[in-house]
Amino acid sequence: MNELIELCSVPGVSGREEKVREKIIYMLEKNNFGEKQKNLPALSVDKIGNLIGKVPSRNNPESSKNVIVMAHMDEIGFYITSLRDDGKLEVRNVGGIIEDAIQGSFVEVVTGNGIVDGVIGTVPPHLKSDGVVFEKVVDVGARSKQELIDVGVSVMDYVVFKKHFSILNKEFLALRSLDDRFGCYTLIESCKDISPNSNLVFSWTVQEEVGLRGAKALLNHFATFERVDFDLAIAVDSFACCSKQNKHIELGKGPVIRAYDNSSISAPDVVKFILKLAEREGIPVQLGTTGGGNDASVFVEYGVPMVALSVPIRYLHSQVEMLNIKDLLNLIKLLRLFLESF
Repeated sequence: MNELIELCSVPGVSGREEKVREKIIYMLEKNNFGEKQKNLPALSVDKIGNLIGKVPSRNNPESSKNVIVMAHMDEIGFYITSLRDDGKLEVRNVGGIIEDAIQGSFVEVVTGNGIVDGVIGTVPPHLKSDGVVFEKVVDVGARSKQELIDVGVSVMDYVVFKKHFSILNKEFLALRSLDDRFGCYTLIESCKDISPNSNLVFSWTVQEEVGLRGAKALLNHFATFERVDFDLAIAVDSFACCSKQNKHIELGKGPVIRAYDNSSISAPDVVKFILKLAEREGIPVQLGTTGGGNDASVFVEYGVPMVALSVPIRYLHSQVEMLNIKDLLNLIKLLRLFLESF
């Protein structure tokens, strides 16, 4: 839990994932004792910030299948668009912000000089009768534009919700940005000392929350420059729980195969393969449909089958996203087994 909490606590909205990427590289390169890991994937970073790790097949790499596994580093938040004369910060949403849930929130303004604490206020009931309306601005305690400049705040600095975590009933973790840092953590744990049946590309992608842009750039790179013909694309991303269409999905009953969402349909033969593997190994797994999109969907347009793997997350895109730790551990186990057999 501590490693996942640390990873979730790093700020990084779409387009500004550099701090998250640095943390992931550190977690890949060092073990819990700060010692150098063995059998590391070959790491590189592309021009827009996707982190890429390659692990060759244990068999003949030239005749083996090619599989790419992705999880996105970015989180929802805000960009600063204006410094007001009254010391407030005007902001623009990055990704799917829940407007009803942002009033009265603690936030962090990430500047070139460090983090500045702030809040998004609210209107008390005492003043609503006087016609006072809510303004979506960030208040860092400054009284003028010059004070904002003096503390180092600039236009296009970014803002994230301040991260608070709770461990509930010893098995649930509630924390902002579990979407998709749990996926990033899954990839970290899945590529350590793995002996895959296929050539693997692990990628921690950028800008998923604003249109799967990192994954699209990744696909173009491999298709154009490396001439890699992928046999399967895997996205590890969140599964929104629980709506009318997926009431049967429950936290604590295993990872989810995201069979169908707004962007893609998981390949039926791969889904069956995973279900049989999970049954054989005694790993609980759930099958469901949801909304939203995923990074692997962009590969379908180039004829690459895909599958999306998840854990169910309650209160998605809020400050209190919640998952069950057992689901995450089972997802890591299932993904590793799949990559060693497919």
